[in-house]
Amino acid sequence: MKAKHNNNKMPGTEISQVVEFLKVIDEENRLKILWLLRKGEKCVCEIWPCLELAQNLTSHHLKILRDFGLVTTRQEGLNVIYSINKKVIKENSKLLNKYLNLLWRVRK
Repeated sequence: MKAKHNNNKMPGTEISQVVEFLKVIDEENRLKILWLLRKGEKCVCEIWPCLELAQNLTSHHLKILRDFGLVTTRQEGLNVIYSINKKVIKENSKLLNKYLNLLWRVRK
């Protein structure tokens, strides 16, 4: 006989991934950076004035986004060019939506 899947079991790795994703996008300036990059790649010198932050703070936020994989970089001369990693954003959004949908399916 096939065992019934237990939906009450807490997922391990996936839920940790969702939590880390939420931690990264929880900061307002990081969401603003993603918003700015939605139309194409930009250098930090094009991003920080829009955020009204110092360049070093903008670079700090970009590093967190890059370390998680939400943005990618390429070198162009002395400049680092940032762009959105659509694949990683899509994967994490899908995972987050999965858990939000499960939460809303709570039995009444």
